[in-house]
Amino acid sequence: MNDVHFLLDEFHRYDQRWHEEVSATKFADFLRSSSSVFHREHLVGHFTASSWLVSADGERVLLTHHRKLNRWLQLGGHADGDTDLARVALREAEEESGLTDLSVEPALFDLDCHWIPERGSEPGHWHYDVRYVVRATGSEAFAISEESLALAWRPIREIAGDASADESLRRMASKWLQSASTPIRI
Repeated sequence: MNDVHFLLDEFHRYDQRWHEEVSATKFADFLRSSSSVFHREHLVGHFTASSWLVSADGERVLLTHHRKLNRWLQLGGHADGDTDLARVALREAEEESGLTDLSVEPALFDLDCHWIPERGSEPGHWHYDVRYVVRATGSEAFAISEESLALAWRPIREIAGDASADESLRRMASKWLQSASTPIRI
């Protein structure tokens, strides 16, 4: 199955589980709208992929103080033509953190569509951000890339209760805590 069909199936599964959130149908419709939605040159908007990069113990998440946006956010970036968004999320986590020994879970963790304001010659546009859980399985000693002002491991429970944190970070923290408290069924 190619990546586009796989993504459409993932959007459907996501919508069934998280139907009260942003409509995955919106993401599916955008995916079907043009063959260039994985390229940043698609000026109306494009796909990005992010990582909910959790520590080995599952208690903390690695966040970036994003240089351009001047906010604490999850790691991530542009697909740049790659239709395998889980691979993009993993690549971005490695590039932005300097961590190795990372593993990505193939199922969608979160979806977020957000507006990126005009900057310089780049017009304002939409980011259709597809988010995956990435786990640190080795050293957690990160290296700050040029895209970040800082990186920090933050307790997930604190993010969930922090009214000043980005709304989508709080949503992901709550999802993580909910999934951690749900027994695994075999």
